[in-house]
Amino acid sequence: MKVLVAPLDWGLGHATRCVPVIREFLRAGAEVEIAVVKANANFFREVFPDLRQRLAPSYNIVYPKHGYNMALWLLKNSIHLNSVMRYERHFAEEMVERHGYDILFSDNRFAFYSKRAYNIYMTHQRRIAFPRAFSAFEGIGVMWHGLVMRKFDEVWVPDIEFFPGYAGILSHSGATPGSKPLRYVGTLSRFSECAGEETDAAALNAKATDASGSVKNSGMDDLDDNVDLMSVSEFLARSASVEWNALGNVTRYKVAAIVSGVEPARTQFELQLRNALLSIPGRHIMLLGKPSVGRKCWTEGNIEYHTHLASEAFADIVKHSAYVVSRGGYSTVMDMAELGAKCIFVPTPGQFEQVFLARDLSKAGYAVEIPADKLSAETLTKAFENCVRMPKLGNGNLLRAAVENIVRKIKER
Repeated sequence: MKVLVAPLDWGLGHATRCVPVIREFLRAGAEVEIAVVKANANFFREVFPDLRQRLAPSYNIVYPKHGYNMALWLLKNSIHLNSVMRYERHFAEEMVERHGYDILFSDNRFAFYSKRAYNIYMTHQRRIAFPRAFSAFEGIGVMWHGLVMRKFDEVWVPDIEFFPGYAGILSHSGATPGSKPLRYVGTLSRFSECAGEETDAAALNAKATDASGSVKNSGMDDLDDNVDLMSVSEFLARSASVEWNALGNVTRYKVAAIVSGVEPARTQFELQLRNALLSIPGRHIMLLGKPSVGRKCWTEGNIEYHTHLASEAFADIVKHSAYVVSRGGYSTVMDMAELGAKCIFVPTPGQFEQVFLARDLSKAGYAVEIPADKLSAETLTKAFENCVRMPKLGNGNLLRAAVENIVRKIKER
């Protein structure tokens, strides 16, 4: 059984959350290959040095200089995005024809599917976040995303089925793949071992899932009318599967600043963090998230810089830092929860998904949010007072069960 995994190249988050997926397919005995672009090829080469890589089309996303222009930017670049999707569709068909893949796994690549393979589409945004000024178009976005989902054989959501999970309404309402299976596979972090004992989270998911792995209609389709069913904080407080990861015995850094995202917002964030941390007493470390340039490190003032770290070293830094400052992307949220970090999220301007996530986690009291235009030494210092560790929700064996279900389907074809 051959599997080709293709993450979207809008930042590194889609690549990192594919790590546990690839591990599970390998554990199931599959031959796995990875469709990469220049920005994530080195990352995958470090994590999976023995896996073959295929060069995939890149979306070449460059964000507008000012985040408030994001919606207009998307409209302006719609022709470019559609052309990439058309080429991506051709690429998927060619890969299956030339290399005989049984499964194509797309992490948010909208057109990565083939008529001659079993196609899985993964997204945590069933509902695509729109800015308030464009909220009237949200229904169109949901409809469009539903049409995308229907091109695939099934859809995976990296969250637990019980609302609100970590992504809230983004993952629990909105687009559906019609009659195709929709499956919640638990939160995915490259730092998890995916060994997971049976937990209440898995049991909750099982109650709403039939034997084929499809989510039953348990009222989630009507969530828009019942969105206040349970607040994030109530859910996390009641969850019996919450675990707390203690820091190591020694805190080596006061702040671990994790830089990520797409240019020019990535570099703007790096400069903001540098200016703030130089004014905050203590030893800090900045992880620049640039695997394509190799590993380099240097020190400037009280800040230690690393262009990139292997996953084990990255996890060790987070666990031995008093606070973590990062963007609020969903993959980062899942990673920080896995590592039990005290988080301060600074959403990327214009990425309204990050704004939603940071706002909800801040309201729940499990992270602190600072708007990008308010980031400074003063706001960071004040945020330290309110930080607590991110809770970790148990996943049981949701991902493993999903992969095993796919393996059975392929064998029965």
